[in-house]
Amino acid sequence: MTYKVDFKEVSTIGLESSPVAEAFAGLRANEARYFWNKYKHEFITTPAAEAPEILKWIETILKERDMVFPYKPLEVNELEVEGTKWSFVFYENGLEVNVLYGPEPGSKRAVGFKLTDGMEIPKEFEGKFKFARQKSKLAGTIRGSFFVIKGEY
Repeated sequence: MTYKVDFKEVSTIGLESSPVAEAFAGLRANEARYFWNKYKHEFITTPAAEAPEILKWIETILKERDMVFPYKPLEVNELEVEGTKWSFVFYENGLEVNVLYGPEPGSKRAVGFKLTDGMEIPKEFEGKFKFARQKSKLAGTIRGSFFVIKGEY
């Protein structure tokens, strides 16, 4: 069942099993607010089991950096705005992975990682990525990092 993420009335729907569900819901709502304010585009998530192709595409790109996560994927999202594909996966531990992929060679292509307020930095990131901090009214403190995609997907 899909869920239209509401950034005014933050809900843990779909994220209830996460140990950081409240903060994670705020992080997801923060994404919804961004896409609504910038593009007037609704942010709709789907249970990961109902859209395995989105998760598979993200996991294929992550292998570029030998990253395979043992975490349970709860929700995914895929949308296109202004010709750019955005894909998201929200893992049970509070990790959000997002992919920005422009279709033309030379366009912006990157993988972003966001850590929910209250979660530890996963061991897969230790020594490989530095995380910047951002304050959010919906999500508290968001820690994020990214890498530029080199391959064609």
